[in-house]
Amino acid sequence: MTGLETALLAVAVLLGAATQRATGLGFALVAAPFLVLLTGPAVGVSLSNALSASLCALVLARTWRRALWREVAVLAVPALLAIPLGVLVVRTLPEGPLLIAIGALAVGAVVVVALGRRRQLLPGRRSAVLAGALAGFMNVTAGVGGPMVTAYAVSRSWPLPVFIPTAQATLLVVNLASLAGKGLPALGPVAWTVSGVALVAGLVAGELVTRRLDAARGLQLVIAVALAGGTATVVRGLAEL
Repeated sequence: MTGLETALLAVAVLLGAATQRATGLGFALVAAPFLVLLTGPAVGVSLSNALSASLCALVLARTWRRALWREVAVLAVPALLAIPLGVLVVRTLPEGPLLIAIGALAVGAVVVVALGRRRQLLPGRRSAVLAGALAGFMNVTAGVGGPMVTAYAVSRSWPLPVFIPTAQATLLVVNLASLAGKGLPALGPVAWTVSGVALVAGLVAGELVTRRLDAARGLQLVIAVALAGGTATVVRGLAEL
């Protein structure tokens, strides 16, 4: 990676981590499309999976006592079953169509977040199978499995202290399984170091932003940035064609 690409990588990871800390969601939603633009679809999504897993583990280490472990299993099992299909798609599609698919899934995830906060998109216990399967498929192909877990949580009326650890545990399993199916991204030590430092710096920055940013305004910011990244990925995919 060039110096400019490394700097942009740091900005994408920092912005995604800060967003996650400030609003409770959005690392992959914000960072994944830009990581794909910088490093390509395969490496970008796998890097998003790796960093998302690290972020989930950090949050879960402090909040695991409030997790609904039965719900984690209900969501994780269909997600694990859907991940091989996503791996097949990633390995089969050429770069152009894969970029379009990733961008479209990212934009779709934004729509789920925008609508899911106002209505029950996945009512009923059985919807966990659909939510889990979609989360697994979208996570391994585009790095954006979180919105489906969020939509299910809203439909089940989970309070925030329960949602946070339950979602982190579910997404930790899904991200680790995604990495197991595809392998770690081929990046040099500099890129890994920069990503790790930016992740921690983003968490600190998000802590400061939380004190000044209204929740509604924060969600609007997440949606705007994620839409921009997803749209740019689709445009790049069309250019590749």
